[in-house]
Amino acid sequence: MRSIAIFGGTFDPVHWGHLILAETALYQVPLEYVIWVPSLNPPHKQATSFEHRVEMLQLGIKDNPSFAISLVEVNRSGTSYAIDTLLELSTFYPNTHWYWILGLDAILTLPRWYRGRELVQMCDFLVAPRLVGGENIAQTELICKQVEQQLQKQFSTIKWQLLHIPIVGLSSSLIRQMCSERQSIRYLVPESVRYYIAAQNLYFHKSK
Repeated sequence: MRSIAIFGGTFDPVHWGHLILAETALYQVPLEYVIWVPSLNPPHKQATSFEHRVEMLQLGIKDNPSFAISLVEVNRSGTSYAIDTLLELSTFYPNTHWYWILGLDAILTLPRWYRGRELVQMCDFLVAPRLVGGENIAQTELICKQVEQQLQKQFSTIKWQLLHIPIVGLSSSLIRQMCSERQSIRYLVPESVRYYIAAQNLYFHKSK
């Protein structure tokens, strides 16, 4: 049975934090593939056009044969849910042990996800230690145990593991803000992505 992880997000833009996270998951599990799923119309936020975000993602991951992009959300009408993405990808990748990559902040919201109980039964979760108060991996794992206790009150079984990555304060919103302030984003995103942002004049308006 193959092992594949889904990494969903806005990726507006994709940055080195995303790439380090996916690469860590690839070898820590280990995985055969990480499938990146850019959100078409992310809820509660305005995003750069889907086409621009996909193009930057393609540029960012092109050198890694174990990374792939899925555009499953393009042909889906209405709200897109994680369970729908997993079910659809399962038709293309049968006989797969599925993982879902997400941040520690996001896993706390699982009880509110649409058909979240079904999703928990269908995949394991690979959790990035972001938005965590601890400054080292031991403190972060302690916080994760507290999180697990909260989740087990909602789900009888949930399988997850912490990804051992550096806790870096890098986000897409920070990069957008830096662009709007005409600051350098060199070394925060892949060079090909940086060139694309400049060529397309993305994010150079005042960010909201």
